[in-house]
Amino acid sequence: MSIFSKLRGQFIDVIEWVDPSDKVMVYRYEDNNREIMMGAQLTVRESQVAIFVNEGKIADIFQPGRYELSTQNMPIMTMLRSWKYGFNSPFKSEVYFVNTKQFLNQKWGTSNPVMMRDSEFGMIRIRAFGVYSFRVSDPEVFLKEVFGTSDLYTVDGVEGQIKRTIVSALSDVIAESKIPALDLAANYDELSAFALKSIAPRLTPLGLKLESVVIENISLPQEVEQAMDKRTSMGVMGDLNRYTQFQAAEALRDAAKNEGGVAGVGAGLGAGMMMNQMMQQAMAGNQPAPQQATVPCVSCRAAISPAAKFCPECGAKQAAEGRCTACNAELAPGAKFCPECGAKQ
Repeated sequence: MSIFSKLRGQFIDVIEWVDPSDKVMVYRYEDNNREIMMGAQLTVRESQVAIFVNEGKIADIFQPGRYELSTQNMPIMTMLRSWKYGFNSPFKSEVYFVNTKQFLNQKWGTSNPVMMRDSEFGMIRIRAFGVYSFRVSDPEVFLKEVFGTSDLYTVDGVEGQIKRTIVSALSDVIAESKIPALDLAANYDELSAFALKSIAPRLTPLGLKLESVVIENISLPQEVEQAMDKRTSMGVMGDLNRYTQFQAAEALRDAAKNEGGVAGVGAGLGAGMMMNQMMQQAMAGNQPAPQQATVPCVSCRAAISPAAKFCPECGAKQAAEGRCTACNAELAPGAKFCPECGAKQ
């Protein structure tokens, strides 16, 4: 190897980085203690930003594109090193590639139930989960506030902070939206938009931008879900009478699970009906038969039916109702003697 090749190996003439994964947010370029040549080629791909740090201070920031490092393209570095125009010299600097793409499908969820106040059920506890996406919006702020001087920084370093921010703001978001617990499932999109608007400003000081928040599910306490099921059943039944019938059918279904099953329930109902009928018949048999009204015969004074025309004992013809038995004159109701002939009635 010639001395020129050995010297050339001590300098960096091409600077670029390709993300091998989907989780790397910041990568410090490996220089292996080599110096960067003035005039070296820098390639910054889409969704990347290259930041040069000189002696611990952020110098020049390069957006996507291809650059030839020179005093013209590196004004801050030129000022820091007091380079003269046209003076080509290698320099030592740290180069950081910041990934500005959107990091998708990040999971979030409530590890513990979140308290919320509902207008109908009062204080209830809810659980929720979903996904979110974010990106680095200000690489310089992110480098200063979050990344520091690490060689590699991944999504794992910030996802915990973002998750806790989303969960802590969830109860406030639901309370401010004033959506009843019964209607939460029908308003996931509205809640997601409201959450994004509320949470996004909290990440701006970190140089991050929250692109989306999606609520996939909000689970209510078991007691609230049971109350919702009952109300749904009542709505299907339409009125209280039908709901009562529905409850009776439910009771029969539960009784069928017990020993004896539905057959036992049916036998019990049949026995009850038979006992009821027997009691009614017994009560009817113990009552005395009603006595029919009678009148005395006009001749032998035997008790005969008021409708009889002849006496079944002596065969005497009976007088017409309201007439004297002797002279057939009209009598007043209940008269014992005829007012015409004086005959005893």
